Amino acid sequence: METKLSVNINKIATIRNARGGNLPDLVQFAKDCELFGADGITIHPRPDERHITTKDVGDLAKVVRTEFNIEGYPDERFMQILKDHRPAQATLVPDPPGVLTSNTGWNFSNDLEFLKPIIDKIHGMGIRSSLFVNGDEKSVIAAAKLGVNRIEFYTGPYASQFEDNKSAAIAPYIAAAKAADECGIGINAGHDLNLKNLRFFKENLPSLLEVSIGHALISDALYLGIENTIKMYKHQLNF
Repeated sequence: METKLSVNINKIATIRNARGGNLPDLVQFAKDCELFGADGITIHPRPDERHITTKDVGDLAKVVRTEFNIEGYPDERFMQILKDHRPAQATLVPDPPGVLTSNTGWNFSNDLEFLKPIIDKIHGMGIRSSLFVNGDEKSVIAAAKLGVNRIEFYTGPYASQFEDNKSAAIAPYIAAAKAADECGIGINAGHDLNLKNLRFFKENLPSLLEVSIGHALISDALYLGIENTIKMYKHQLNF
């Protein structure tokens, strides 16, 4: 099964915002990523607009021709963004304002009642839903009860353990992926995936539909160039 690569372009907006103006040009960068083979564009428009701004969302929605994935915490502002721009996919993450980066999946023992009406609203907009989840079977089964279309595995723990013990790092994700397959939920993944650990992850999760990668990919592009980097990441996914 071919796995899609969605390029997270938050870091490009961060560089632009550091100086003001429009360099680098975020919209042109997104278009170029698509031209170079990216299967989608991911953004995370945080309330403090530390990188992606509300205006950016509208500008990108007009030009993205591949899969547009908007991720974020589902507060009133985020839901209005979805309503206004109708991306292909909305990925819900449990990081309220002030969190530096998404670093855990949803706590379903507390969040089920909160998430259910939100997911229903997203489906009512004709948008595919995805939930950021930890790599364990219980989280997948809980997500299935909400009727979500996909889950996105938080792969930070996998990446941190990869160099020391690949087998131990991937084991919980294999079990969680099996549960997702049995529940009929599509599998995405993201966080700290890179050119060293990506192929092994895909080899062990053959039903993986999509990865969203930003920080590592943009960092590699500083040395390798964005066109070459996108090709290298896609090669790690579809070998």
